[in-house]
Amino acid sequence: MSLRRLLPALCIGSLVLAVIAACLPWSVASARLTRGVGKALATNYGIAMKAEGSAGVALLPIPRLDFEGVRLSAGTVDGPLLADGGSLTLKLGIRALLAGRIEIDTLSLERTTITLPQDDGDSRWVEPLRRLRARLTQGGASRPRRISLTDATLSGRDPRDGSAQTARDVDLVLAWPFWSSQMNAAGSFIWNDTPTQFSLSGVRLDELFSGRESSFSASATWPAGNLAAEGSGSFADGLSLRGQGSLQSRSLRETLTWAGTDIALSPFLDSLAIDGTFESSGRTLLLPSMRMRLGDNSLEGAGSISFAESRPALQATLAAESLNLAPALATLIRVFGPDESLNASGWSRQSLALRPFTGGDLDLRLSAGTARLGPLVMEDLASSLLVREGSVEGSLARAVVRGGIVKGRFGLTTSAADRGETELRAQGAFDRLDLGALLVDFGQEGWLLGNAQGQFTLEGSGRTAASLIDHLNGRSSLAMENGTLAGLDLADVVHRNGVAADGALARRNARTPFDRAGISLRFVDGVGDIADGILKTSSLTASLRGTLSLPERTLAARAELLPRSPADPALRPMSPPNRSSSLPQGTLLDIEGPWDAVAVRTIPREGGSDLDSRGGSILNLDDMQGPRTGALDLPTRVRAYVP
Repeated sequence: MSLRRLLPALCIGSLVLAVIAACLPWSVASARLTRGVGKALATNYGIAMKAEGSAGVALLPIPRLDFEGVRLSAGTVDGPLLADGGSLTLKLGIRALLAGRIEIDTLSLERTTITLPQDDGDSRWVEPLRRLRARLTQGGASRPRRISLTDATLSGRDPRDGSAQTARDVDLVLAWPFWSSQMNAAGSFIWNDTPTQFSLSGVRLDELFSGRESSFSASATWPAGNLAAEGSGSFADGLSLRGQGSLQSRSLRETLTWAGTDIALSPFLDSLAIDGTFESSGRTLLLPSMRMRLGDNSLEGAGSISFAESRPALQATLAAESLNLAPALATLIRVFGPDESLNASGWSRQSLALRPFTGGDLDLRLSAGTARLGPLVMEDLASSLLVREGSVEGSLARAVVRGGIVKGRFGLTTSAADRGETELRAQGAFDRLDLGALLVDFGQEGWLLGNAQGQFTLEGSGRTAASLIDHLNGRSSLAMENGTLAGLDLADVVHRNGVAADGALARRNARTPFDRAGISLRFVDGVGDIADGILKTSSLTASLRGTLSLPERTLAARAELLPRSPADPALRPMSPPNRSSSLPQGTLLDIEGPWDAVAVRTIPREGGSDLDSRGGSILNLDDMQGPRTGALDLPTRVRAYVP
């Protein structure tokens, strides 16, 4: 080859080799280079750097420096730790490098552990973030165009209780393209063993950090749900946001585990969806207009969430056209029973400790046009619920049930002497309640017709529903006027010396109109003493005495039917067994058995007739059994006789 051809080939080859050499990194054991990079980080961002071993250098396509075993700290090399371990890659600005300066264009950290603030007084990130903020708000200042984390770990502490928190496998990319002032972020991480993806776009950091508003759009997804929000925000005295957002959770339990928090009454909730407007300032989130979906229920209203304390605090006022409270009822039945498979009495022995239900504070006002609690339908519902640590209080301000007004309130409190024991206080009242229609709602025959009024007051304590029932005390009463017993003619029973007429037709046609009926019970340790049980008709009077056992779910009572003298309309109480034989003889009935199989039998009197001595059942209860509801699987055997 001639020299004229050889020289150009050598020049081209040398140029190619130079380009290849510039693109390939090579190691430089120069402490001066490390100090120069550390000085640039300290001057621009207040971050000191130490690195182990030599640095990797590449000039093309963009000048790049690689460091291993990196330690980043705030202020000085001995300052609070910011990041430790892994590798640091810096891509430098070409123009600044030609001018003899080091300006970071891209920063990448791999396999490093980043230490977040440990508490509210930890200021390790204050100065680096302040300097980054200053550079972002200065139009002529250089700034990183891209910051990325790969396979990193974020370590910090929960500001609520100081517990250690760690996010693993963190991949994050923050990008500020040179042709736009908008910042975009995207990434993923594993938090509480749950993989999560997120994105943030449209943020103008120069406006945000200058105290002006910047638009944003954010989203996050995890296996049990997703979150989306868009709006605007500012960063003056703290971050403030407002806009439109939505939250959907297919499993609230999994979502709360992912978030590392809890809310009040979470065991009663499963799926949840919220969308509406929001405003946030500091640790308070306002929801001035929101739509909430809990299972099959749709509600509208307003609320707020505060994270200022160690416990989240929720306040809400919600309304719905209709509510299905069956899921809440199913949870109550699971906790309180009765369940025949659990023990002899059927009451649950599951713990009644309030801790699982009071994971956060709640102040709820709830109203509905109609609400269904199993077979029970309530109209014009107005209620409230207050949950605090160690207590749950509920109030039913008003509800219309079968034409009657129902009111009540209850309180559950953790015992001061035993945290596993729960104290109950409850009271309620109802007026003009159509009992016949209510019995039909529960799948029974409407054997008692008329409007009733009554009230109750109960209190007790226990570690389980069974022990609570065993220690239940209080009073209850029920009264009716101008009602009817359907399916039984008590006057005919007296006429037949305690035996009801045979035949289904006779039972269907039988009626006992009464002027007044009433009963009151006084409960001591779960056993109700039946007092003042009376019934008054135009032809007879009846009285009832006995006990109603809640722990055993049994009834043991004795009723007496007496013909009524027109000249003496006053009610005559049941006489003691040793009363004088000169008094008028009435019909005695023994009423006893479990609640779902009460037996009513005549009691033979001494010296009574042959008919009295039979002492058999006056009627067949199975003939009065109504259809089962299916929804609650409640007992549907109807008492054949109630005085």
